[in-house]
Amino acid sequence: MSSSIKNKLDPDVFKKTIDSIDKMADYVDLRVNESKNTVIVMKDGKIQEIRSGSDFGGSVRVLKNGSWGFAYTTQLSKLNEIAESALKLAKSTKSDVELNEVNSYKDNVKFKAKLLPSKVSLEEKKEIVHDADAAAKIEQIVSTTVNYVDGEGTTLYLNSEGTSLTMEESRVAMFINAVAASEEGIQFGHKSIGGSRGFEVIKDHDIENFGRTAALKAVRLLNAKSPPSGSFPVVLDPELTGVFIHEALGHASEADLILQNDSILKNKLGTQIGSNLVTIIDDASMNAFGYYPYDAEGVKTSENILVKNGVLTSLLSSRETASKLGINSSGNARSSVGEQPIVRMSNTYLKPGDQSFEELLEGMKDGIYLKGSRGGQVDTGKGVFQFNAAESFIIKDGEIKDPLRDVSLSGSIMEILNNVDALGSDFKMGVGFCGKSGQTVPVGDGGPHVRVSKATVGGAT
Repeated sequence: MSSSIKNKLDPDVFKKTIDSIDKMADYVDLRVNESKNTVIVMKDGKIQEIRSGSDFGGSVRVLKNGSWGFAYTTQLSKLNEIAESALKLAKSTKSDVELNEVNSYKDNVKFKAKLLPSKVSLEEKKEIVHDADAAAKIEQIVSTTVNYVDGEGTTLYLNSEGTSLTMEESRVAMFINAVAASEEGIQFGHKSIGGSRGFEVIKDHDIENFGRTAALKAVRLLNAKSPPSGSFPVVLDPELTGVFIHEALGHASEADLILQNDSILKNKLGTQIGSNLVTIIDDASMNAFGYYPYDAEGVKTSENILVKNGVLTSLLSSRETASKLGINSSGNARSSVGEQPIVRMSNTYLKPGDQSFEELLEGMKDGIYLKGSRGGQVDTGKGVFQFNAAESFIIKDGEIKDPLRDVSLSGSIMEILNNVDALGSDFKMGVGFCGKSGQTVPVGDGGPHVRVSKATVGGAT
């Protein structure tokens, strides 16, 4: 960010806003963010959209008599005014909100990027998008879409408990969709890359392979067979493993859903919910797309082991939800500056094991290999799910055979976790965005190849 922007975000200046209402409130926090971003969309080799701009936002949150007041502005000069508004809102009602105790921090977190997106010309960004699109132009591909997005910014966080944080962050990602067509119909291939760093995560990548991989996936599916239906042993690739862990276990471990009686994991802390091979971690501090050093309440992030050797050992929480459940806050309160923080995942993954891919296939007489994800649905309250794999293959006598298309995986979350009987030694994290309560945040999810002894497989709807 420019020096002028950094000068705007002087903690001593904004502390005066908190001090102006601190004595009339039980708790106050303030967040201010200045950011730059670029979006490029290319459709069938032509740029359809370019958006580039800067944003500013500031919010004040006040707790009084167990009730929140929240106000937001895009004008720096109105922060004191919205602080007064937030206080009035908090005073207007009474509730039962309490915050658990956390440590206070003073920190200045610098960019981890080697090449800030703002230092890269728009022409270079357009060129790399074009290269990805061109690489996907192979026989039978009839349409391509490439999306590039980057953002960098500085966030200031202060609260009435003494925490003062200045955090610089940048993210870059690119996504490609390729559509293949034949007399049999159409199929899709998708690929994504990115990271919570700088433009180097794209520039250092093999862009030709990136585009070509998505296209080949779509073409391969044109000649794939329809899947069998029934119970089979399956192997999930790291991408589908990550999606399953995120959607099925990650959301169910969010403390707000547990408090709303909408999670299969309610009252399950300390109990066995999966096989002893299953260890699941959420870690905002790791180098992945969902990275953040402190959450939206100033709680320092670290590795949080949700499941250890099959036992549910922790949950994802904010200070408010942690207080209600009598646990420590996990540092998973997230939101944009213009929204109130809610419990969200960060980088959620299944810890790898020690087996090679070939060892996972050994002894599988009739099974199915499931790769990638084309979406699905989860009911965290009932503990059931259905995911559609991007592509799949028959496993016959320990070897990968014919490709399958439109394959779904469904069943009980607990049943699948308990049926995990082998873990690969490989590991990969994916790039994505997660929506909840109208808010979208960047997340990472992943893990190794995973073998499940029994799962329900069928044709995707």
